[in-house]
Amino acid sequence: MLDLRIIRDQPQDLRAGLERRQSDPAIVDQILAADEERRTTLSELEARRNQRNVGSKEIGRMTDNAAREARKLEMGAINERIKVLEAQVGEIETRLNDLLTQVPNIPDADVPYGKDDSENVVVKTVGEARQFDFEPLPHWDLGTALGVIDFERGTKLAGSRFYVLSGAGARLQRAVIQWMLDLHVAQGYREQYLPFMVREQVVYGAGQLPKFRDNLYHDVERDAWFVPTAEVPLTGLHSNEVLDADKLPLHYVAYTPCFRKEPLSAGKDVRGIKRGFQFDKVEMYKFCLPENSPAELQALRENAEAVCQGLDIPYRVKILCTGDIGFAARKTYDLEMWAPGCNEWLEVSSCSNVGDFQARRANIKFRRERGAKTEFVHTLNGSGLALPRTIIAIMENYQQKDGSIVVPEVLRDYVKMDVIR
Repeated sequence: MLDLRIIRDQPQDLRAGLERRQSDPAIVDQILAADEERRTTLSELEARRNQRNVGSKEIGRMTDNAAREARKLEMGAINERIKVLEAQVGEIETRLNDLLTQVPNIPDADVPYGKDDSENVVVKTVGEARQFDFEPLPHWDLGTALGVIDFERGTKLAGSRFYVLSGAGARLQRAVIQWMLDLHVAQGYREQYLPFMVREQVVYGAGQLPKFRDNLYHDVERDAWFVPTAEVPLTGLHSNEVLDADKLPLHYVAYTPCFRKEPLSAGKDVRGIKRGFQFDKVEMYKFCLPENSPAELQALRENAEAVCQGLDIPYRVKILCTGDIGFAARKTYDLEMWAPGCNEWLEVSSCSNVGDFQARRANIKFRRERGAKTEFVHTLNGSGLALPRTIIAIMENYQQKDGSIVVPEVLRDYVKMDVIR
């Protein structure tokens, strides 16, 4: 959420930022109108409350019964007006807050302008695509032939877009998760094991509600929400807290399954395990001082890149343009791994600087020194990495002519085998 004072004082900057994002700037005028209505109504409310206080004191001093009763009648009318104004303020504040929650974060000045994902900018490519002396197969053929991916039983269990990983496939998935957690802990992150369901306020604080309500799974009876990413509970860890500046930054890492009602497109996304309603992810998350968040973003990206480098799979880094950047992000880098069987680049990580956007919603502050005014922290998040796309990249890059899959060296102690046959 953006600071209302900044919107009030610099509305032209917000309009320009929304236009860069390909978003309608008309909401700025709606916010300003609601804010002005709220302040006008509050002013009258305070005036009426003051009249009530003055009148109550006068009544206490009156000795004339007729005058006292007349004054009481006047106070009764004032009290009724106060009730009306209090209700109006509550309604206006709810409307104003609803408007504020619809406003996305404003991209940093160095984020390239673009209308959509076709205008994202590749900033570097690492590694050369492997040259095969045979036609590389897509993972859905490889996995089925090896008996490590079972689409039919996944559909039988849970419906379309679900699958079962079996035998070495399940071990490979578990190994990748464990190795990534170990790697990020070695990089200085503190591992967290989190609830996979959270309260509504936690989802709101992370910026997922209300915008993405239709994409989330909700247990209505318990009013609990399945996490769409570990970013959500990691944000909530320090909600409504004031952190000590000398303890920042805080670097966390967590594995969770992720549940999303993904819109499923026709064509290439239909086959395989690239996109579904449930997937696993290892997430890195940072709380830091505002002035340090740009440098923390670069370090976060490097930490995610280390996974690609450790697996020795070709990858590239993109900076997202203004028309493709996420709702809460100020700046985002995407990491994409090359999948030769699918013949496409697969997004495996998004690393974002969110600024104080989430901290403002979740009320996460810090104090630079004792007695100093509190400020909002900055938060950052990045996949380190997301599965199953990392699994796809491993299978397709390490496949052999006989249909077997070589296990990347960094995973062999985890998988307990060198080749999946």
